[in-house]
Amino acid sequence: MTAEAGLPDTLRELPAWTPGPGELADLELLVAGVYPLPGFLGSFDTAMVIAGGRLADGTPWPVPVTLSVPKDLTALERLVLQDPEGVPLAVLTIAEAWQDPTSQEWKLAGPLEALRAPAHGPFHGMRRRPDEIERPDGALLTVATREPLHRKQLGQLRQVTERLNAQVLVLPLLGGEHDEALVRALLAVRKELPEGTRIVPIPLPPHELDADREILLRSHVAAAYGATHLLADAEVEGTAVPVVAPEPWAYDADVEVWRPVARIEPDHVQAELTQEQLNDLLDRGEPVPDWFTPPAVAAELAVARPPKHERGLTVFFTGLSGSGKSTVARGLADALIERGGRTVSLLDGDVVRRLLSAGLTFSKGDRDLNIRRIGFVAAEATRHGGVAICAPIAPYASTRAEVRRMVSAVGDFVLVHVATPLEECERRDRKGLYAKARAGKIPEFTGISDPYEAPDDADLTIDTSTMAPDEAVRHVLDLLVGGGWIRGE
Repeated sequence: MTAEAGLPDTLRELPAWTPGPGELADLELLVAGVYPLPGFLGSFDTAMVIAGGRLADGTPWPVPVTLSVPKDLTALERLVLQDPEGVPLAVLTIAEAWQDPTSQEWKLAGPLEALRAPAHGPFHGMRRRPDEIERPDGALLTVATREPLHRKQLGQLRQVTERLNAQVLVLPLLGGEHDEALVRALLAVRKELPEGTRIVPIPLPPHELDADREILLRSHVAAAYGATHLLADAEVEGTAVPVVAPEPWAYDADVEVWRPVARIEPDHVQAELTQEQLNDLLDRGEPVPDWFTPPAVAAELAVARPPKHERGLTVFFTGLSGSGKSTVARGLADALIERGGRTVSLLDGDVVRRLLSAGLTFSKGDRDLNIRRIGFVAAEATRHGGVAICAPIAPYASTRAEVRRMVSAVGDFVLVHVATPLEECERRDRKGLYAKARAGKIPEFTGISDPYEAPDDADLTIDTSTMAPDEAVRHVLDLLVGGGWIRGE
């Protein structure tokens, strides 16, 4: 693709590329000066960061910041990076093209020239670059968080703020599953935060880091925004600003307040809810207790994680052609519609092929694209609280995993493997497909001339050669009832 609209004449003929969501967030932080890096990292810097948490020149830095591209872009000198709508954001001058030895992905490294700031995303109007933040004369305590602040954290924050006589900057870290709910939950407790607290969302993508490196990364971000201290659970060596770990707090069940554990009689100490306990309350639709979090925060938690019987769900059937997955999927859809209370969308493999994926071949690339399209539609139905039932062959584990990730970002995902043996599928062969594949008339046919990767992560496995369709449907319904997604009759 060539970059055109919104570019100076000298750049309009350059090729353009749209990075993934995490890389777009990294790009925004690079050009805004939040990351103290000149651009995306090369192979040597990346290897040094992974091995020892330092760039090749010895500068401490905890996380690889890289850009993946198709191989055909690696011979270029310059590349325009754009958002998903085609708006150009920056020009990358390519200093190195390299292949990741672990993922085998091709990467580009080099400095960036900013063209414009991204103008999209939730609460975009609240975002600020570091140079747009007024620095206080005294201490600035920063809280960088992906979680709401409950009563315990609010109390600890007020205590540390008073001790340091500091101003407070809260940085909601966007890039998770419920960014909007996080910011709303923080805005909901603004009156309980120290006076003058600023809330500035930033798009820091989640990285697979251990706890220490996560704190190191957040300290660099806090330093970019002028912080003198970072509030975190543990002190770590080498942070860009000093870390302040608050003293332990708990709920005093005797006087019904949160305060330091040292001031509570041992038999009156009541710990905060664990994440598992909190999730269980939300999954069952039960109220989150007021002693744990303010009601406004509890309301946002309930929006972000509705009860399971109201939450969006994708039931994804996979199996060989002729395994019976379409029959079971249709039976499940009928059963859910009969019960009522749920919007049901059935995405059968053959129907999708005629409509959503018309024109695609049966090459591996096109089959993967077909499954991604099914996953995208299922994720949208799930996002809005519906039940999407999908019944493609979906022979490749990596593509099924991609769909699971896509759906799990907005709701729940259940994988059902219809493990009917190949011999039975071939015996049924109403369309004569297996016979044609055996005769070499259909290339790359799953189970004959192309592999089927049986899932090792299925939530349920059924074999329609040993049970009637109604029985198979009952097995799936039992799974959904047991999991809390639908109510029992």
